[in-house]
Amino acid sequence: MTDGQARRLWDGARRLARGARIVEIGSYRGRSTILLATAAPEGSEVVAIDPHAGNDRGPQQIYGSDEQGESDHRAFRANLDRVGVTEHVRHLRLPSGEALDRVEGQVDLLYIDGAHRYRFARDDIRAWGARVTPGGTLFVHDAFSSIGVTAALVRCLFFDRRFRYVGRERSLAEYRRTDLSARLLARHLLRQVGELPWFGRNILLKVAIAAPARPLQRLLDPSGEGWPY
Repeated sequence: MTDGQARRLWDGARRLARGARIVEIGSYRGRSTILLATAAPEGSEVVAIDPHAGNDRGPQQIYGSDEQGESDHRAFRANLDRVGVTEHVRHLRLPSGEALDRVEGQVDLLYIDGAHRYRFARDDIRAWGARVTPGGTLFVHDAFSSIGVTAALVRCLFFDRRFRYVGRERSLAEYRRTDLSARLLARHLLRQVGELPWFGRNILLKVAIAAPARPLQRLLDPSGEGWPY
């Protein structure tokens, strides 16, 4: 997560009313959890969903071990304790699909940063996105950067009249729950399609970094920002 993405999440949480519900899918070691819990208005509920199973921990870390998962869980708890937000966070150590029945009612802010493979990203957007209240906010990390996440966006959100594309901070996409007219739906679609060249650049950059192919990397990333988060 970049500083700009942290600011965007912070601002989203600060806009909420007292007693709001925030759901985060994919907490890892707690940086975004702490940010959301700190920014949330008094009386809000922050639900952090992460099985800490050792898998899907980051780029090129799809598969992991139980030991890595336990290490992540210990770090998550320690980080929340260190900052003093443990009592404001309800952690569900479950896969996101299994956690659906453990969270009642609608969600005012949903932040999805779970498994990036298409099936999992699609299911998170579909199942949890349906819980976002009218006027609520949906954030999706690694949008227009990960192939699986981007494919899920195309399938679930590009043509969905219930969500308006607000914009992005690098790979953090923001949507607002609303009812779109046909005219606004077309604008919503075109704005997302306009991100696809940036998506193509990101995929090529990842290949160049992994290869490594440094001349191509310098061409695609002259400022040296690195992995396209």
